[in-house]
Amino acid sequence: MKRYASFAGAGLQALLQYRSTFLISAVTATTAVGVQVFLWRAVYAGRDSGVLGGFDLPTLTTYVLLAQILGLVQANRVDEEVSGEVQRGDIAVSLVRPVSYPLARFAAGLPVSLTNAVLVAVPVLLLYAVLLPLTTPTAIGVLLFGCSAALSLVIGFGVNLLVGLAGFVTTNIWGVRVVKDTVVAFFAGQVVPLALMPGPLAAVAHVLPFQGMVDGPLRLLLGRYDGLLDAAGILAVQLFWAVALSGLVAVAWRGAVRRVEVLGG
Repeated sequence: MKRYASFAGAGLQALLQYRSTFLISAVTATTAVGVQVFLWRAVYAGRDSGVLGGFDLPTLTTYVLLAQILGLVQANRVDEEVSGEVQRGDIAVSLVRPVSYPLARFAAGLPVSLTNAVLVAVPVLLLYAVLLPLTTPTAIGVLLFGCSAALSLVIGFGVNLLVGLAGFVTTNIWGVRVVKDTVVAFFAGQVVPLALMPGPLAAVAHVLPFQGMVDGPLRLLLGRYDGLLDAAGILAVQLFWAVALSGLVAVAWRGAVRRVEVLGG
């Protein structure tokens, strides 16, 4: 574990060299939430009832706010950094280190997520808690959300690392990252809650791992589940995808190593 702690320290040190990114992230998240809340308020203003898909306006506002925060916390830059190592040739050093590269990248990315949570997500949450009426979750909702959010970090890391490993087969993953960011934001429920999506799109979203990154945790926090058995089912699906993506990462990494060895890297 001490070996991986050094990677965590290095990841935090690298992050703190670019302090301006915290301000940029905070402004971006604040603006995104403001725009979405404005649009949803307009939607509710045009309805006779104050409920849409089971959401009243304070609950949907809470969902929108926390969806942006979860997306921010999961933005650990692993995909960008891994592909950068491949392009620069620095990945050769990682091949000879007596550590698991995926675990080392997770250790380096975790401080990024936690720092974003403390220095960016919390201030944004407090700002909107003062400005807007939000739904107060129950104690069990907070507990379930904590477990679910931890699993969502693992899922998000797996997705990002798989995209980063695409750098072994393409010289520039910028386009892959853009597609990933768009697809994940939509099917995770960061743009629109899955409960408000048309049936076919919601069905697709529920068989993809991304719903465990945003929609699943927020369903648990806001009490949008039918009893503890349903809540356990949400966590079980997240656990499945966390394990499955970890397995895919291991397979992809072994394939990447073989590719380097065959090409004489």
